[in-house]
Amino acid sequence: MPNKIAQKNHDELFPNHVSTLKQTDPEFIEIFDNFAFDEVLQHSHLETKLRMKVTLAALIAMQCLHEYEAMVTAALNVGVTPVEIKEIVYQAVPYAGLGKVFDFLNGTNEVFRDRGIQVPVAPQSTTTPATRAEKGLTTVRQIVGDGVDKMMASAPANQKHYATFLADNCFGDYYTRTGLDQQTRELLTFAMLISMGGADPQVKGHIAANQNVGNSKQTLLDIITVLLPFIGYPRTLTAVSLVNDVLPDQEVKA
Repeated sequence: MPNKIAQKNHDELFPNHVSTLKQTDPEFIEIFDNFAFDEVLQHSHLETKLRMKVTLAALIAMQCLHEYEAMVTAALNVGVTPVEIKEIVYQAVPYAGLGKVFDFLNGTNEVFRDRGIQVPVAPQSTTTPATRAEKGLTTVRQIVGDGVDKMMASAPANQKHYATFLADNCFGDYYTRTGLDQQTRELLTFAMLISMGGADPQVKGHIAANQNVGNSKQTLLDIITVLLPFIGYPRTLTAVSLVNDVLPDQEVKA
């Protein structure tokens, strides 16, 4: 049996839930729950709703549909709103791609229907086809600086469209949406990138972007900590290394 603290934290997410794995794999459940729902949480300061949001983002990036659907239920149980959950899924499209996100759109809708939540949820777009490029460029400058401007200025003619896409699609279509603030969107992007692996340059860029929007190094380390049980040690330790590269601790002089 998981210890009392782990059981309490698990019950907060899944009240009255009877796990079949407790019957088929009791030793594993004891090990995992004690670690993920007690020991790990002792080293993180994230409030529960934010922890659930970044966990959902990570599960999408890793293609863990069944665990994601379970965690959507848990997120709703602790007060994450349907709009916020849908925005997490939409935010994943420019980073994981629709090929990976499509099943999670349907999975989310299935959970919502089971909970009696009406879809579609309230619209959150703030741009139009006429304004998305301008608003996206303004937004990307606020979050990541002049990187897209430099890309537009220096890229060969047959590659400039990637910079345009970053401005009007990635930031103009998604980051300008309501439902989640920019700080949360950057944390979600960070969680997705470290979870999918193979995107170290982008991880570094979004570590700096997180700092630009006011998210601290400690918050990024807290996210890595709570995701460890789900993403494993290799990606966790890589993420810690990248955070330290971009945001080195200040040396304390004697």
